[in-house]
Amino acid sequence: MQRRLIFPFIVGLTGAAILFSLGTWQMDRKAWKDGVIAEITTMVAIAPVDLPITPTEAEHEYLSVQVTGEIGAGEIPVLASTKQVGAIYRIISPFRMDNGRMILVDQGYMLDELKDDPRPIGAATIVGNLLWPDEIDSFTPEPDLKANIWFARDIERMAEHLNTEPILVVARETSLSDTPVTPLPVDISGIPNKHLEYAVTWYGLGIVWLMMSIYMARRKPRKDES
Repeated sequence: MQRRLIFPFIVGLTGAAILFSLGTWQMDRKAWKDGVIAEITTMVAIAPVDLPITPTEAEHEYLSVQVTGEIGAGEIPVLASTKQVGAIYRIISPFRMDNGRMILVDQGYMLDELKDDPRPIGAATIVGNLLWPDEIDSFTPEPDLKANIWFARDIERMAEHLNTEPILVVARETSLSDTPVTPLPVDISGIPNKHLEYAVTWYGLGIVWLMMSIYMARRKPRKDES
């Protein structure tokens, strides 16, 4: 091999190997994410069960449950948005189960302009899914307690505010009739899974890198480069 080809050969193979390995890593991530999504889909869709005595995020997130009791007063409106509707308020309510346990129920959403409209309370059966939302970061504003507007579903803080257990059931169906609240059930639409796109990008870059390296290696030097 001519001496002038050694450097572009090494650079070409090394760069292409790195890019191809990144593409393979993304494919591995895709397989992992597909498994997670399949597991969540199964958990969401199974027949509802009774609320576990001590549910945990690690074991019971997305578990389909059914609870019967009473929706209490003192709800928390959480400002949010959806692609289909725009600005909304999620309605988080205290819920006293028939066995006396107090939990949180995400009844669903109301439009921004309907936030202060009355909503029914009292006896209800809720079918939904356990959720531990991950919505809080350093940029999340503090709740405006005077205006009763929250900006994230902070389970621990909401439970303390409403004197309930830090357990949230996101409603999929309710027995309530004539309610202005529309359920916004748990689904997989908010779980990103673009690993295939990333893999194709890395593989494409690897091919381009390799082709450019071959071109540079085969390019005839000009006389002033000889």
